Order: sequence, then structure tokens, then C-alpha cells
Amino acid sequence: MTSERKQLVLRIDPAVHDALARWAGDELRSVNAQIEMVLRRALKDAGRMPEAVAPIPKRGRPANEKGR
Repeated sequence: MTSERKQLVLRIDPAVHDALARWAGDELRSVNAQIEMVLRRALKDAGRMPEAVAPIPKRGRPANEKGR
């Protein structure tokens, strides 16, 4: 099942972007993935996470089936 991803323009303070970029780098994520993770956490903490929300798509190389 493929869900369509929404795109948006986000204007934020450069210092906030720099902090997000450092945090994302520490967790081996892109800034975009870090923003989505933070937003999802905030929605969950506020009790506003929709039940039908799809999981964050896996990125990167596919898993090696032979365990090499």
C-alpha cells in the first residue's frame, strides 16, 4: 500500500533549522524526517494522532535477505 505524501513549504528561523539539522544528524535522519518525527510525537502526546495515520516510510537500502 502506497500512501501519497504531502509537500509543504516551511519557513522557520535559521537557528531553529540549524538545531533541527544537528539533532537529525545525531539520529541519522534527514531534517525532513526529524520534523515529521517531532510533529508525530507532539500529536501523540496531545492525544491528537489520527488512528488511520500511516507509519513513516522506511528509507535507505533494502534489507539484505541473506544476512550478508
